[in-house]
Amino acid sequence: MSAILRKIIAPGGIPAWGIRVIASRTYSSSAGGKEMTVRDALNSALDEEMSADPSVLLMGEEVGEYQGAYKVSKGLLDKYGPKRVIDTPITEAGFTGMAVGAAYHGLRPVVEFMTFNFSMQAIDHIINSAAKSNYMSSGQISVPIVFRGPNGAAAGVGAQHSQCYAAWYASCPGLKVLAPYNSEDARGLLKAAIRDPDPVVFLENELLYGESFPISAEALDSSFCLPIGKAKIEREGKDVTIVAFSKMVGYALKAAEILAKEGVSAEVINLRSIRPLDRATINTSVRKTNRLVTVEEGFPQHGVGAEICASIVEESFEYLDAPVERITGADVPMPYAANLERMAVPQVDDIVRAAKRTCYRSVPVAVNA
Repeated sequence: MSAILRKIIAPGGIPAWGIRVIASRTYSSSAGGKEMTVRDALNSALDEEMSADPSVLLMGEEVGEYQGAYKVSKGLLDKYGPKRVIDTPITEAGFTGMAVGAAYHGLRPVVEFMTFNFSMQAIDHIINSAAKSNYMSSGQISVPIVFRGPNGAAAGVGAQHSQCYAAWYASCPGLKVLAPYNSEDARGLLKAAIRDPDPVVFLENELLYGESFPISAEALDSSFCLPIGKAKIEREGKDVTIVAFSKMVGYALKAAEILAKEGVSAEVINLRSIRPLDRATINTSVRKTNRLVTVEEGFPQHGVGAEICASIVEESFEYLDAPVERITGADVPMPYAANLERMAVPQVDDIVRAAKRTCYRSVPVAVNA
């Protein structure tokens, strides 16, 4: 492990490379005809940031020779070499601690977890070493580091590999927590995360890696960067606000299409950033629609949706025309059986029913005589 550390830090503890400042474009226009998978969007963002700034490095299990467990780092080892694309032993606590130390010395590590469930092995370094150091040093120590990898449920991988960590990490001051949905999110947010001076937890979704999405010319520009802490209205509506992040944004958009056929106009908000949370965009939408549905794969207690509901009650309670609806994963460890697994995570029909309830459009349950 010390050999790996010597690769990262130059002799004398001085960073081997400098740090650059890039003027970033923070918007994109409507997409043209080009599409890109989320996997390729992440790969291109890593490639461009490593090319622009030699202080950026990638480390984790199988990121080099195997080109990433999900092929996100494909081609990077050949292009940047083993000093900047570092295959580590299977010891999250070890390589995460070294990456935090490298960030202390001015480098910009990107740490890949094969799944965020494995970040549990390294959570002391993420929370106590990375998130708190800037505050505890009175701003003297910056920790520019990104922790990224797949988060939440995949398919058939059981309870220990299916957990959503959005609420876990978003509860910690000092961390920024991002969750991209589409390819533009993936490119723009990962670039922003790498350039940020603070530690960023970057929550991807395994089932989205192979999904293709339209992407604009602006988003393909190497200077493109999305602002951290700003949500996006994916679909405008006037009857109910549906707030989601990551894979659940797609479900929310499908639900909105179904609702539109039944005369319900749903506004869909893609959070993009879990911490900081764009409370202003959410509250503005609810003040327009007067109804709210939150959607997440995580557990119901102390979830992201619970925080959003609290914000609405505190800032926009008088605008509500119906109780807030929260759609979450079931309050159980993820089942392994496929039929039970499907019941444990939100489905499009769940969102449709919740939105109709807020609009008092639910079909009443028949009472047996």
